[in-house]
Amino acid sequence: MSDLPLQDRIALVTGASRGIGRAAALALANAGAHVVAVARTSGALEELDDEIRRTTGKSATLVPMDIAEDGALDQLGLAIHQRFGRVDVLVHAAAILGSLTPVSHIEPKHWDRVMAVNLTASYRLIRSVEPLLRTAEAPRAIFLTTGRVARPKAFWGPYGASKAALENLVRTWADELENTKIRAVLLDPGAMRTRMRAEAMPGEDPATLPDPSEIGPLILELAQADLGLPTANVVFSDWKRLGTLASA
Repeated sequence: MSDLPLQDRIALVTGASRGIGRAAALALANAGAHVVAVARTSGALEELDDEIRRTTGKSATLVPMDIAEDGALDQLGLAIHQRFGRVDVLVHAAAILGSLTPVSHIEPKHWDRVMAVNLTASYRLIRSVEPLLRTAEAPRAIFLTTGRVARPKAFWGPYGASKAALENLVRTWADELENTKIRAVLLDPGAMRTRMRAEAMPGEDPATLPDPSEIGPLILELAQADLGLPTANVVFSDWKRLGTLASA
């Protein structure tokens, strides 16, 4: 009998090739889950798979795709249904920063791309994956958000607005599913040593920031927690300080 807490569970992770998404994929795989890893870069996904093979002896299912491409997430849901029949854990970490510029200077094509990736793809993902979550025993959906929703800052308009809309979308969806087994949570990782953070703060010393691997245990805990409706975001720094999921 395996003592792995997520043995044989199916975990779908977007943005899995780097940063927090990669950390989530590794944590879930090491806990026994079979990871369906989604990202745009095939080479980085293959490196993730190599790491999962080294640590677990098993492989991941790699899905190189642009989640904003029309119909891509519908096809993903169909493929997962045909192969696995369910999704036990969803971690939606894929997002883009976009241009840091005054709101009045935002190019429409840049605005549209940020909204397509950060917001519209999230709706399409929920639409595609909800039927797969409904067939799982204790389905959990974890969505990455940001402190920029509560604390807007100059030049962060498209990113902050897209994540604010995402939070509203996830809370609405969770309320609709109150009488089901599906539970969703919004996770704010704070500043971490990721490529996106480096793009946003090029002068910052990355050594002063937590490595994304540090959030892996929290994601694993959320994947198993008895969650209620998301009344507050789970904040990584609070969890690390208090060692509790009280805010979930």
